[in-house]
Amino acid sequence: MNKKKIFLYLISIPITLLIFAGVRYLLQEVIIFQITGIHNYAETTRKIAYYIRDNFFFGLPAVILSSLIFLIWQFQQTQKQNQQLLLENKKAEFQMLKSQVSPHFLFNTLNSFYSQLIGKDDEIASDILVLSDLLRYVITETDKDEALLSKEIQFIKNYIHLQQKRFEDQLHLDFSINGDCTIEKILPSVLIHFIENVFKHGKLNNINQKAIILINIDNDFLEISTFNHFVEVENYSSTGIGFKNLIKRLEYTYDNKFTLNKTSENNTFKTYLKIPLKNKL
Repeated sequence: MNKKKIFLYLISIPITLLIFAGVRYLLQEVIIFQITGIHNYAETTRKIAYYIRDNFFFGLPAVILSSLIFLIWQFQQTQKQNQQLLLENKKAEFQMLKSQVSPHFLFNTLNSFYSQLIGKDDEIASDILVLSDLLRYVITETDKDEALLSKEIQFIKNYIHLQQKRFEDQLHLDFSINGDCTIEKILPSVLIHFIENVFKHGKLNNINQKAIILINIDNDFLEISTFNHFVEVENYSSTGIGFKNLIKRLEYTYDNKFTLNKTSENNTFKTYLKIPLKNKL
């Protein structure tokens, strides 16, 4: 509490007690007396000075006690906040140290691999560049409040490109993007949540049970739809921690301006997300 608030609080104590005494006198010694003909106080103690002094005597301890309880509670809350802030600062220092050391080493290593392979195996060299771009985006962009939609789309393309290498010729996925993006911004790591779920849980090696990922972009909204078959033992009825966190992030950023649906039936899983697009969130 700053000095101004303490001063106002101290001034409010006698004023509040005076109002309390006045209201009590009006109720007990005027209104109730008119109804019942009985005074609450004796005749010698009904003088206004005694009445105020008596109510101050019984009211002031309650005010002091409640103030002490509040100050103790506020002190404990402040201590908790300070401890939490200290913990967050330590985490931030660790993340900063990690971001300064690990990526530098990692990207230098990937660049070294690329230099050795270029001209010898151009396809693998190209894949290393894709992997480097993907990792760079994860390290530098995903912890921000917003990211360019064009970068998010490129990240998804790189992710699917590397997954195609992993599945070789056994990946049966229809992936398409409708619309263009320029300066639109989006909440980072939202779209990849749906993409990862398709690759993590979906049956992708059956040509008759293709998975589908569709992204539609217009001037005002972005829509992403996914469809995939899954093994019966997979529990898609559970939202999971990741899904709950996703909902919290969407609610925080877009309030109630987004649509999110998921359905699971006959060993198939569908998701749909629609969020508003703006040049600046």
